[in-house]
Amino acid sequence: MKELICIVCPRGCHLTIDDNNNVTGNMCPRGKQYALNEITNPTRMVTSTVKVDSKLFKRLPVITSKEVSKSKMFEVVKALDGIVVKPPVYLHDVIIKDVCGLGVDIIATRTILE
Repeated sequence: MKELICIVCPRGCHLTIDDNNNVTGNMCPRGKQYALNEITNPTRMVTSTVKVDSKLFKRLPVITSKEVSKSKMFEVVKALDGIVVKPPVYLHDVIIKDVCGLGVDIIATRTILE
């Protein structure tokens, strides 16, 4: 048996998953789906920074365009090493397309003009 706290909505339901993947404690269907995904293939958004060649800023905050498998998170972060972006960079610009062949882009979360 495994216990989780659902993070899909602010309610924070306390979920229990038994050995047969039966979920209890969820107040909505999204909680059940979250629990099943967390058991079979947990995913997360990856947030990090990359270097930026700017007089005002040293780092540019970035995020994945969608969730990636937890097992691939360190691979994605490692792909950011050595990346240096030259301004101007705009919010939502793609910094790395299809990072690690996962079908996920690395996106800028800030505008840096100089």
